[in-house]
Amino acid sequence: MGETTKIAVASPVQLGGNIVTPEQLATIGSIVGPDANIEITPFRQIYVEVPIDRRDAIQGVLERSGLEVYPAGAVTKSLIACHFCRGAEDAGLDTAQFLNQAIAGIETPAPMKIGYAGCALGTSEPLLKDIGVVKMRDKFDIYVGGESKGIKATLAKKLISELTNDQLVPIIIALINYYKANAKGKEKFSRFVERISIDQLVNIAEQSLE
Repeated sequence: MGETTKIAVASPVQLGGNIVTPEQLATIGSIVGPDANIEITPFRQIYVEVPIDRRDAIQGVLERSGLEVYPAGAVTKSLIACHFCRGAEDAGLDTAQFLNQAIAGIETPAPMKIGYAGCALGTSEPLLKDIGVVKMRDKFDIYVGGESKGIKATLAKKLISELTNDQLVPIIIALINYYKANAKGKEKFSRFVERISIDQLVNIAEQSLE
């Protein structure tokens, strides 16, 4: 095998959560071959090492099988969503899918996890993510700065609440862009939030809606 690169493979945001079919697993195995390195990540993605000169062709095959392909490494990961156990409409499946399309794969100083929960049960653990979105009846709350690793793991803090569906993406994109512009080197988002302060991030969020 010549020069290789990693791609991140994920199932779509869907009812039932992070479901991969046997056919999709077989497709991954058949196109990457027996010698490829395959890694299951904490981001609910599968990292697959593929030849650079075959990357686009492999991506096409995977996408035609119903999987999604994103960059690996220091980017915003595909949305880590709940199982939508309250139903597609009540839990906001359309909103989660739209949010995933807007944020997945953006280059960032360090990898970012963005979580979505369709109700206060929070089965996707949104308060342990860099940015967490929780649907509360027909509105949404955004939390920032969660950290699941280490002995000093912390819960995200509420940034802003009572948001409408169309306010989510502008705010989250504004937060990501502000992080990209002001992080120190490869500073993790949770440390960035602590250094910058919630108050400053509230200002950024509010400005994005003006």
